[in-house]
Amino acid sequence: MNSYPLLTSPEEIPLRFAEGWNERDAGKIAAIFDEDADFVNVAGIWWRNREDIRKAHDYGLRVIFKDSDLKVTKTEVKYLSESVAIVHARMRLKGQTPEKDGEKPEMRFNIFTFVAHKTESRWSCAAAQNTDMLPGKETNKVVGGVLQPAYYRKK
Repeated sequence: MNSYPLLTSPEEIPLRFAEGWNERDAGKIAAIFDEDADFVNVAGIWWRNREDIRKAHDYGLRVIFKDSDLKVTKTEVKYLSESVAIVHARMRLKGQTPEKDGEKPEMRFNIFTFVAHKTESRWSCAAAQNTDMLPGKETNKVVGGVLQPAYYRKK
């Protein structure tokens, strides 16, 4: 793996993730994570180590998100101790690659949760999960084998 700047605070984690994304540098993304880190993506795919996280993002950045832009819009850090923190980051994604001709994917919003810890020399991620935000919805349901957003409250 290339040598990337060390993370000096947990607040840097989502920023470094977005930098790696926008630079199409899966190695920069993977460098955020521990060797045995876990990552769960928006579709529930669970990668269980840094190299699998790197490979998945390398593919995604070349195929699914090749012209996309990821922007961090809000970050909050909750310190559980001096050396452990939960980082929540709201992000905006635009420019996803169309799956079919004539399709134009719209902007998406998501929340990342990073579980971070401090080593002797840097901050690192033990785990991350990416969750799509569904404006105006409160859960998902499966109907006819298709996952759909749902809203159960009376309008």
